[in-house]
Parts: sequence; C-alpha cells; structure tokens
Amino acid sequence: MRAYIILEAVNAKTGEKRMAHSILIVEDDPLNVKFMSVVLKRKGGYEVRASEDVEEIIKIAKECNISAILMDISLANSTHNGQKVDGLYITKLLKSDPETSAIPIILATAHAMIGDRERFLESTKAEHYISKPFVDPDQFLREVASVIKT
Repeated sequence: MRAYIILEAVNAKTGEKRMAHSILIVEDDPLNVKFMSVVLKRKGGYEVRASEDVEEIIKIAKECNISAILMDISLANSTHNGQKVDGLYITKLLKSDPETSAIPIILATAHAMIGDRERFLESTKAEHYISKPFVDPDQFLREVASVIKT
C-alpha cells in the first residue's frame, strides 16, 4: 500500500485554500524544468513532479493523481523498450492506456513549424499545444490552467 501526501494550496491573491493540483513535467532541459517548476509552484500553487524516464512517467501518471502533463516533444534521453522515443510517442502511449488516457497533456516545443500544432494534436490526442520559450509566466499559467478539470 502506498501513501501519498495530500497538499493544500493557498491562492496568494485571495487567500483561498484548495487541494493542490499536481503537474508532471516531461522535459530534458534542466533550465526549462527549473523555470516551469518555479512558476507552477510559486505563482500557481501546484505540486510539481518531473521526469524524462518513460517507465517513471507511466508510473507517476497511474499512481499520483496527476492533473495535467507538460510534455516536451523533443527528448534527448528518453527510451522505451530499448528504443529512443520523443514526447509524441510518450503522449500516444499514455493516451492509449485506459488508466492514463483522461489526463490532459500539453505538448510543448521550441521547434514549432506551420501546421505542427494541428498535426501533433490530432496524431497524439493531446489536449493543448504551446510553443517555447515561455516568456510570460502568467500566460504560461493560464495555458496550464486551461486544461485542468476543477
């Protein structure tokens, strides 16, 4: 039996208490992980986990009541069944599993081309797509909040 800590978040502006939503960041760049984590924790009041290990991502998605996943498309170090994989592959894997298919996934990339957004969303069944770099923390938080079921 596993025990998980239930966190309560407090809105810095209103003082309102709520259960903290948990966000899983799948990203290979430590600077991006740091930026997203700081913004999500400090400004958004979210609980944050990060990994680029496919088996760990699946385990966290199944066991940790994740509210949304931020998925980098280009991953340098992720492998599954001995093969190098990207965020599109991991998204399809999660969306094909009944235990994880309902978790909203936001695809994120710094290499956006015209038509990629629609093609990636359609092929993976992800809920949202954002371009990096994230320069406006408030806009980043709005994008994340837009997919979370309250």
